[in-house]
This record gives sequence, C-alpha cells and structure tokens, in this order.
Amino acid sequence: MIKRPLFILLFFLLAFSGCKKAETVPTSGTETIDNTIYQDATYYSLGFSFSEAKKISNLSDPGPDLTLYLNQDNPSSPRLTLVVNNFKPSYYKIGDFPDEATSIAAFNNLKAVGSYQWVDIADPIKANQVWIYRTGRDLYAKFRIISTKNETRNNLPFGECTFEWYFQADGSSTFQGK
Repeated sequence: MIKRPLFILLFFLLAFSGCKKAETVPTSGTETIDNTIYQDATYYSLGFSFSEAKKISNLSDPGPDLTLYLNQDNPSSPRLTLVVNNFKPSYYKIGDFPDEATSIAAFNNLKAVGSYQWVDIADPIKANQVWIYRTGRDLYAKFRIISTKNETRNNLPFGECTFEWYFQADGSSTFQGK
C-alpha cells in the first residue's frame, strides 16, 4: 500500500530533477578588456568571446574573439590593437566617427554584413569606431569602441578597451534586433 505512493513520488522527483531551465547566452552588451598578463601554471591574458558572451583566457580552446594587444612597434607612440585567434582575416572597420552620437547611430544602423576586405588585426583602435568581426565559423559580430586607455601603470604599458557589441549567433549576415 505504501509502495505505490512512494513509487509515484520517486518518479516525479527523478523526472523533475533532470529538468533544468536552459541558460540563454546574451547576444549583446558592453564589456571592457585589457592587456593584463596573469600567471597560473603559465602566463595568460583575458579576451572576449562573443559566442560565450564573457571574458575567457587566451589559453582556452577555442580562444577569445577579441584580445587586446599594445603594439609598441614605435615605442614613442604605442597603439592599441585587437588581435584574432582564428587564423583568418576577421576584422573590418566600418568607420571612425567624430563623436559618440554619430558612432552610436552608425552602430545601430548597421543591419547587415557586406562584402569586405577583411584584415588580420584591428589596428589602431580608438573611441567612436565601429567594426565588424567574423569568427572562424563565419558568424558575425559588430562592435563599437566606447573608450580606450593607453598609459603606463606600475612602470608597464597598460591598455584597456570598452566596447558595445552585438553577436549574430544564428549564422546569418544580418543583425536582427539591434
């Protein structure tokens, strides 16, 4: 007599314990990355992954989409650069805009990826630029540089970049909703 209610209770507990709400990954946001080098078992830095919508280590597989690099080819005038981790040209600059309002309008009005001459690095990056990024799997993101820092901290070159982004994860070349 007690076996049946216990069996039914056990069945429902097992059935519902496996039901977890699927975690949705954001497709847009604002993020800040920098060129800080960390040390664990090895040296690494943090970049940004559009598909994961978060900062990840450059040692991850797959690695980050955007990694900030302070290019010091000319030591008197170092510049901030974004490098790619997918072995193909992946950046296209839509434009440099004179102010925040104009860059926001360009970012919001960018609705589709065109036929571009892709480059290996985003160089140099500055505030009020709008870029397109193509992943190794031919998914697309657009991003707008909000601000950058290029300075010396603790006697080391330091770079930082804050950007607004939108990722089109479905594989299409149009930016839906933003």
